[in-house]
Amino acid sequence: MQLNGKVAVVTGAGRGLGQAYAKALAAAGAAVVVNDLDVDLAQETAQAIEAAGGQAVAEGSAIGSTEAADAIVAKAVEAFGRLDVMVTNAGVLRDRSLLKMTDDDFDLVVETHLRGTFTCGRAAAKQFKEQGGNGRLILIGSPAGQRASFGQTGYTASKAGIVGLVRTWAAELERSGTTVNAVVPVALTRMVATIPGMAELVELADAGKPLPADVRASGLGTADDVAPLVVFLASDEAAGVTGQAIGAGGDRIAIWSHPTEVVAEVREGGWSADSLAEAFPTTFAPHLQEWKATAPGAPAGK
Repeated sequence: MQLNGKVAVVTGAGRGLGQAYAKALAAAGAAVVVNDLDVDLAQETAQAIEAAGGQAVAEGSAIGSTEAADAIVAKAVEAFGRLDVMVTNAGVLRDRSLLKMTDDDFDLVVETHLRGTFTCGRAAAKQFKEQGGNGRLILIGSPAGQRASFGQTGYTASKAGIVGLVRTWAAELERSGTTVNAVVPVALTRMVATIPGMAELVELADAGKPLPADVRASGLGTADDVAPLVVFLASDEAAGVTGQAIGAGGDRIAIWSHPTEVVAEVREGGWSADSLAEAFPTTFAPHLQEWKATAPGAPAGK
């Protein structure tokens, strides 16, 4: 898979999943703008890419504002002449249950994840249009946005919203040839180490030791296991793939479904509360949907 001549931005790429995405894109031939709030980490990642023979520059904007998004895109154009791929990975966690969550906790998470995805996606789409289209927006979701994730109100709301953006933007940008997809990663990063039973696996992954085969088959792996999906979606070979939420983890790749009605009944004259109570146990209750996370690592953050 070759991305020679393409220019990519990866936000939140100083460590973890973002770093893996940036390195993989560069290894495939793309020039990469490595963004991170910690500019020293961004610089370290950029230097590692260059040491491996790739092209990269560091950028230290705090993701969320329009000004930051515009600065990141401008950095790509200034350094490499264009922009072809935007990977919106940056995020923070402020995990607290609903009754303990403050306005500031919620606002910070939504500002970074959801608003940051919006501003970076919009800035990239404008640049794609100036270049004639055919860009790649790769938005990073999470299993937490697809299933229940205890204590992550702001995070789950943001990640669910990001998958909603995928569908809308895919429709809006289709004519220009720009594709929009979500990657739903499950990886053993520092962000999942606090989940019961995960700490030992994270230690194995950090040490570069092999993970048990059953763990990998269940969908848990390293950041490097997710990165090939990002490279594929950035490529010309993925030109026909858009509007999708695609899961990646360990040895598994999965396509998440879009929301759809699973049962519908029409009652002439409409439904009363009493008629609903009568019909619900037999007509609707058998179709109620599972809402708890079932996949290993699914309650985790990015």
